[in-house]
Parts: sequence; structure tokens; C-alpha cells
Amino acid sequence: MQQPTWPAVAVVLPGTGSDADFADRAFREALTQVAVDTVAVEPDPQRVVESYRAAMDRAADIHGRIVVGGVSIGAAVAIEWAAANPDRVAAVLAALPAWTGSPVGAPAAASANFTAAQLRIHGLEAVTAEMTASSPPWLADELTRSWRAQWPHLPSALEEAATYHAPDSAVLTRVRVPVGIAAAIDDAVHPFTVAKEWASMLPRAEMSELTLDAVGTDPAALGRACLAAIERIE
Repeated sequence: MQQPTWPAVAVVLPGTGSDADFADRAFREALTQVAVDTVAVEPDPQRVVESYRAAMDRAADIHGRIVVGGVSIGAAVAIEWAAANPDRVAAVLAALPAWTGSPVGAPAAASANFTAAQLRIHGLEAVTAEMTASSPPWLADELTRSWRAQWPHLPSALEEAATYHAPDSAVLTRVRVPVGIAAAIDDAVHPFTVAKEWASMLPRAEMSELTLDAVGTDPAALGRACLAAIERIE
């Protein structure tokens, strides 16, 4: 197996509406096992994607080659950055990819748009209460915290995510470093088929399967799944 030469630092990016706290817990444990320090990025809700790109640029300017990774849209922006910066990246950890290419028809994009509209109409407290009533307790707790931190700019952040053009085949095929993908077999918002699509298009990628219950019990399951997938790359 051709494992990456692990650099000193990894930059990890949260999913839509999420925060650095969750991204840190998702990836730090696994990265510590390969002696890589984790820098989890707090999104700027007024410029989510640009804030992610800027954080990766800064880390690479300081440390040289880095690992990049993320959850959902964070995984997509990490892959996009890796394709554009082949000499500055050692590996990618991609957890729960949400769509490939255009967001049109993607469940995650539709959910982000709907939530943004509800927030603009009904406000944070009412929409948070509705989300809490319809979500698993772990997810409700995570989003309640991160949504409050990003208010009042949360609707804009969700709308930006919903229009983001994720990596397509032209981008994915340019990523030559190892990519470990964590795919949930029971996540309707981040379809398993998208993870399989990414794995088939990326030149050096493997995929690990897990469940949302496993993530709810221990977010570090995402990072472990990504690292386990990288260990299987030949």
C-alpha cells in the first residue's frame, strides 16, 4: 500500500450550518493517531466557501503540504482545493459527500434552501424548535448550538451552500492524492450513491461505510472511517 507521508497539520471544514466544534470532534482523534495536528475551521456565515478556502491557503502558506478534509460541503470544498493545489496537499478526508456537480435535485441543497426560507419567515427560535422535534437528539443538540452562533447570517450561509457547484468528474479526476471517504448507508441527505460516485471518479480513493447512529454516538467515527479507507488504498 502507498500510504501518504503525513504532514504536520490537517485543516478540516464543517458541513452546512455546522461548526468547528463538530469538525474537530469528527477528525481529531483519527488524525492524532497518525501524528497530525487538527485545525478545525469556524465558518464565516457571510462567506462560507471563501472562508474555507482562505483557511486552507493560510495553513499551506505556513506549514507547506497539509491534509484537508471536511463534512458534506466541507468535504466538497476540500476536494476542490486539493484539485487546485496538488503540490500543497498530502491527502483528503471526505465525510458524507452531498452531491456531485450541480446542486439541482440534491436533497441536501433542497433542505438548505427550505430551512433558509423558514428561518427568514419564522425566525431562529421557531425553526430550531421544529428541527429539534423532528431530528435525532444528537443532531438537534449539534445544530442548536451552531445555528445560534451563526445567527442572524445563518439563512445566507444555507443559501450559499444550496447554490454551491460541487466537484464534478473534471475536478475529481484531477485529485491524485489519497482520498478516504466516509459514507453513511442510511443518510437520505447525503446519499450513499454520491459517495460511491466520488470513489469511482477519484483516481486514488477508498470508501468506508457507517451509520448515522454511529456518528451520533461518537462523531470521531467519521474520521476513523476516512483514515481506514485511506489505509486500504493501493
